[in-house]
Amino acid sequence: MPVGHLLEVEGLRVHFPVRRGVLSRTVGYVYAVDGVSFHVAKGETLGIVGESGCGKTTMGMAVLRLIEPTAGRVTFEEVDLGRMSRAQAHDLRRRMQIIFQDPYSSLNPRMAVKNILGDPMRIHGLYSGRQCAERVAYLMEKVGLTPEQANRYPHQFSGGQRQRIGIARALALSPRLIIGDEPVSALDVSIRAQIINLLIDLQQEFALSYIIISHDLAIVEHICDRIAVMYLGKIVELASYKELYATPRHPYTQALMSAVPTTDPRTRKQRILLPGDVPNPIEPPAGCRFHPRCPQRFEPCARSEPPLREVALGHAAACFRLH
Repeated sequence: MPVGHLLEVEGLRVHFPVRRGVLSRTVGYVYAVDGVSFHVAKGETLGIVGESGCGKTTMGMAVLRLIEPTAGRVTFEEVDLGRMSRAQAHDLRRRMQIIFQDPYSSLNPRMAVKNILGDPMRIHGLYSGRQCAERVAYLMEKVGLTPEQANRYPHQFSGGQRQRIGIARALALSPRLIIGDEPVSALDVSIRAQIINLLIDLQQEFALSYIIISHDLAIVEHICDRIAVMYLGKIVELASYKELYATPRHPYTQALMSAVPTTDPRTRKQRILLPGDVPNPIEPPAGCRFHPRCPQRFEPCARSEPPLREVALGHAAACFRLH
């Protein structure tokens, strides 16, 4: 893995106000992301996993400044994004792109593919005229489509082809970092492996770094170098994919891993069933946020919040039993 951090996130928080009444007074906050820190190395793929509502997508949007964070620091290529002007952010944003989850709604149905791919290049002043058309044809070929298909509209493509167009759009501005927000979850199972293999090939060819947001542990195992596990707005475990799958340390991660299906009877594990539901993010539990459902909780868990600390070389977890 190449040395050096492309992206550093420190103490990122995104709190959405809850307003009620005639005067729309703020009566509380949704703690969607609440103190998340991590880094992404050059050429690395970081996976973000967790059940629905844990804050994965909100975190990705906040890193790209598509959602303004409440607090925290995001540093990209040693530049603090929070201290940049709108014009500076516009120039830097082309080096950070996103692949959206739904290929049906993320493409403008009224625009031909050549314009979907070409407009960002013209807006940023990278290509125009014949050069832009050549770049569009090049991108279409790189994602497994033909240049002639650039004249078509999104409704003339299948779901897998639309996601390939979404990937081509993310590549259009020659980014360094791409965030994939559930990039294959809306696709047929038969197509998912093709898209994942395409992302791996493009990463090697264009020296890309990825953040892959997913709830599918099988997908992140296949593509990611490291994996961060989120629960109710916080990272509870962070390790290499080999270490995480071999020896999950946090009780929540252990429960997630026990739910991964396998066809090999020799590798089947006893399913860990968690009691209750995910707590309300408007009123998260005191102390460790997982403690109301944790089968290993003990007295300190309800009083104090465990920090994310290294429990083995390159393996961090937020659990008092491991500290």
